[in-house]
Amino acid sequence: MIKNVKLKRIYEPADAKDGKRILVDRIWPRGISKEKAQLDLWMKDVAPSTELRKEFNHKPERFEEFKEHYIKELEKDEEKKIAVEQLLEMAGEGKVTLLFGAKDEVHNQAVVLREVLKSEVDKRQNG
Repeated sequence: MIKNVKLKRIYEPADAKDGKRILVDRIWPRGISKEKAQLDLWMKDVAPSTELRKEFNHKPERFEEFKEHYIKELEKDEEKKIAVEQLLEMAGEGKVTLLFGAKDEVHNQAVVLREVLKSEVDKRQNG
């Protein structure tokens, strides 16, 4: 099921293989029209808090700390927990692509979110 969850920069062209295209940024990416984005859903609620996003500021050396805090947000914030459940449900139904605007494809919230989804699936499968 988690194999159904892909990551992609929103600036890359949409593809039929993307399945459901879900933007997981709190802020709309610069220079992308709604038409070009071809989104199925914009899940602002699952994105890191504004404070956490600003603190991280896309600096790789802050990524581990960011990741730790973001995972705590995902576990404790009710809206984020609901959004995670929705993502798990959608991934169970078919392909899902988590879209993000960050230039760094390794150090961003979508990477952490996919990891959390995988962890949740593993927990549920292994009781």
